[in-house]
Amino acid sequence: MSKRIDVGDLNVYYGNFLAVEGVSMAIEPRSVTAFIGPSGCGKSTFIRTLNRMHEVIPGARVQGKVLLDGEDLYGPSVDPVTVRRQVGMVFQRPNPFPTMSIRDNVLAGMKLNSNRMSKSAANEVVERSLQGANLWNEVKDRLDKPGSGLSGGQQQRLCIARAIAVQPDVLLMDEPCSALDPISTLAIEDLIGELKQNYTIVIVTHNMQQAARVSDRTAFFNIAGTGKPGKLIEMDDTTKMFTNPSVKATEDYVSGRFG
Repeated sequence: MSKRIDVGDLNVYYGNFLAVEGVSMAIEPRSVTAFIGPSGCGKSTFIRTLNRMHEVIPGARVQGKVLLDGEDLYGPSVDPVTVRRQVGMVFQRPNPFPTMSIRDNVLAGMKLNSNRMSKSAANEVVERSLQGANLWNEVKDRLDKPGSGLSGGQQQRLCIARAIAVQPDVLLMDEPCSALDPISTLAIEDLIGELKQNYTIVIVTHNMQQAARVSDRTAFFNIAGTGKPGKLIEMDDTTKMFTNPSVKATEDYVSGRFG
């Protein structure tokens, strides 16, 4: 598991509107890459192109390349469902399936991919995934209870367990802590640090301290004005981005002068 992503001159369109322009970057395996920038600058749009989730919006399309260990995710014979199995995603608000048990939430992706398995194999997947999401000890005695009965932080970790159950190579997180309290946020941040041992992780965050705490590399996106496309301004090791960035706009953003 854990693969490198190379993006080459990527443009993202919604119909005729150019939302993100000319992004090129390398995302290293077994590391955490953070996307930062003001609201509306294309961070969430761009992260969705890494597993083709933007395609659920009518009229969305891309130009350019996204390579996963050298394989073009937008190749003519590539199935988007296969891409999303390789590149999992966790969203802003915890979204467990409300009528499903904790166990069935974890197994939802496996069942969607038509993986037939014995009960013992399913139990192993459930335990492995919940252990991986640091949730097993809290829920092991109530696996048949609804996932919606968990706290917000537990629900988000359940969503992470659901994402890693299918053993993806990459895990995308779009502001995974924005709806959580500080203690739950810390639990997710600690978990991200553990998950990067096995996965390539990309996180969108508006929290500068969070980006500094959890990421190895940081990419700063910005926008010239309303109706203009978002662009990648600078990307470097996180320590350098927060202490000695090369571009003044980056310094202004991370120091709180705008955004």
